Amino acid sequence: MELGVEITKLILAFMVLINPFSALAIYLDLTRNYSSRERRRVAQAAALTVFVVISVFAVSGGFLLKLLGISVGSFQVGGGILVLLIAISMMSGNDNPAKPDLGTSEENAITVTAPKNNGMAVAVVPIAIPMMIGPGGISTVIIYASAAKHYWDIISIIAAGLIISTACCMTLMASAKISKWLGDTGLTILNRVMGMMLAAVSVEIIVAGLKTIFPQLAN
Repeated sequence: MELGVEITKLILAFMVLINPFSALAIYLDLTRNYSSRERRRVAQAAALTVFVVISVFAVSGGFLLKLLGISVGSFQVGGGILVLLIAISMMSGNDNPAKPDLGTSEENAITVTAPKNNGMAVAVVPIAIPMMIGPGGISTVIIYASAAKHYWDIISIIAAGLIISTACCMTLMASAKISKWLGDTGLTILNRVMGMMLAAVSVEIIVAGLKTIFPQLAN
């Protein structure tokens, strides 16, 4: 497969799984008393965290599986099921099993205060981890990394991570405008569409894992 096609596929998988739009509400809440410059720094720190996490697990993913004695096929099936559960929760509107529900409604909202001197800390947790990249995202990175056949595959994952991290940064910095344009209904519809795309990605991961475990299925 051509490198460009592979990177595009990875970007699609990361985009629907990481879904920076899901972090808009908590980002706006945590930075409501921040200046424009401080908000920009938090967005940049959160995006950098996402990129670092993707890069670290892209490089170490295959080694971790070998260290734990887990086969690639088994991890693909397990990770695919986790991603599928996330996709189902996104489409049904239920709480994401891999991301916390910090509450955005007036009735169920959980008040989260973020002192300005702790801005970089909230950029890492909870905005970047786990709101944008949680267990599902990390599992997906490890799955692709474990299936890498040469270093160009790892570079593809890191390149896709760089692109998606940049998208995360731009989305957070434009969060106020995006929330105003789309509104709650628009964000809900977008989340449902992301869920449908993520479901397709999860099925591909599960099928690839089954083919690895049962080679005869590939024939």
